Amino acid sequence: MNLTASQIRQDLSCFGEFGQQGYGYNVESLRKEVAEILGMTRKHTAVILGVGNLGRALIENFHFDRYGVGLTAAFDVDPELIGREISGVQVYSADELERYLQENPTSIGVLTVPQSVASEMADRLLQNGTKGIWNFTNLELQLENPDAIVENVHFSDSLLTLSYLISEAP
Repeated sequence: MNLTASQIRQDLSCFGEFGQQGYGYNVESLRKEVAEILGMTRKHTAVILGVGNLGRALIENFHFDRYGVGLTAAFDVDPELIGREISGVQVYSADELERYLQENPTSIGVLTVPQSVASEMADRLLQNGTKGIWNFTNLELQLENPDAIVENVHFSDSLLTLSYLISEAP
C-alpha cells in the first residue's frame, strides 16, 4: 500500500494505544481491537431486498458472517422465488417485510431492487427500525429520514477507478 510504519502508527493512535514503543503490536490483540472499532463484534443482522442476479450473488457468495453480520432473510416480489431457500436464507414476499422486521429487529437492509422502487423500499426498512442501508441500486436515495445511514455502492465508480489506474500503469 506504500504506507510507512509511522503512518500506520499515527492512524491507529486515533483509536487508542495498541502497541508498545519499540516492541510493535500483538497481532491478535490488534485484530480484536480493529474488529471492535469496525463493529464486527456487535452481531448486526441484515436482510436483502431483491433476489435477482445481484441479490442472489450476494446471498450465495458474500460471507456476511465473516464481517460480524448475520444474513437472516431475503425479500422479493417474484412468486417463483418466494418461499424458496437460497444458501440457507429464506426468501419472503416483499409484502411481509414490515411484519418480519417487527418480529426480527434488523440492523442493515441491503438494496438490490430496481431503481424505481429503491427509495420506497429504503423508507420501509427505516420506518421499521433498520439502522442502515447498503445500497447497490446505483441511485442516490431521496429518503424521508434525513438522519438515515446509507452506504452507496456504485459499480461505475469502481470501474472508472480501475480504468484510470490501468491507464496510468507503466
